[in-house]
Amino acid sequence: MARIMGRFTRLEIPHTDWCAGDHRCGVAEHRSADITADGIGGRAWLTRIRAGNREYVEIRARIPLHARDDVARSQLATALHLMRELLTEVAPRFVRLSGHDQRRAITGRSV
Repeated sequence: MARIMGRFTRLEIPHTDWCAGDHRCGVAEHRSADITADGIGGRAWLTRIRAGNREYVEIRARIPLHARDDVARSQLATALHLMRELLTEVAPRFVRLSGHDQRRAITGRSV
């Protein structure tokens, strides 16, 4: 009888000195324990991630929204605006061959 399923092999990525070294680490990435900030009217978590030869920060936040829809929409718009400012300040800058600075969006497109 012929085998109809292939076998996949993946190279193991060794744990880093900062990763959690437990179930949070997957086959292709390593994740640190969450860093939590709370007591500020909401809660935010940062997680350091290494996937392949790249490192990232994952940011999650839980922020209470106002009961009125128009106010909640304003809060969402403010959060999006501030997240864009954060990405502009924190995200790596990529230099074009001409030497002009450009910033890349999450999608990889130039802005």
